[in-house]
Amino acid sequence: MKALVYHGPGKIQIDEKPKPKIRSPTDAVVRILKTRICGADLHIMKGDLPAVTSGRILGHEGVGVVDQIGANISSFKVNDHVIISCISSCGKCTNCKKGMYSHCENGGGWILGNLIDGTQAEYVRIPFADNSLYHEMHFQLPLSVASSTLRLVQGETVAILGAGPVGLSPSFCFKRCLEGLRDFWQRDERKSSKSHYHSRDKLKA
Repeated sequence: MKALVYHGPGKIQIDEKPKPKIRSPTDAVVRILKTRICGADLHIMKGDLPAVTSGRILGHEGVGVVDQIGANISSFKVNDHVIISCISSCGKCTNCKKGMYSHCENGGGWILGNLIDGTQAEYVRIPFADNSLYHEMHFQLPLSVASSTLRLVQGETVAILGAGPVGLSPSFCFKRCLEGLRDFWQRDERKSSKSHYHSRDKLKA
């Protein structure tokens, strides 16, 4: 299969790699339909994450179709359309039971495209698949929550914590969808300890 492979700082290329196989009964192999890059991938490319070694397939986000499942998988079957979580989690350890999936004690966390091969390939192996994949229909929930939020904030002032891609997305949404929005505050701890005020008419769509 073809995959985007890291070969050290500033060096990535499309390589031919073996198609992944089931290694554990809790694994699934997913055929990737869509994937994307993340800011973390850019940090990897700059060499900021030494745990990512040369030869690693990048990527920790994607959607696809289940191609193979391990013997213990109960929530998914072959040909299911799924969303791949950027965080893998066993769902059974103390931290996972608290909802702290990124601190999974059994080898989960941010491992895709970091400690194991990731999603920027034609196929990817997903550990703990029952707790690390989602049926595509689940995406309707955050969309419905967002829609409810839009209704609630008509005529209000909105605060957005974080000015990265995720924080900017609702900013553009407010510009397009909320004619009644007066203004909003946006805070980005990485760049400044101060909050920044933006009037609605200054937003660029």
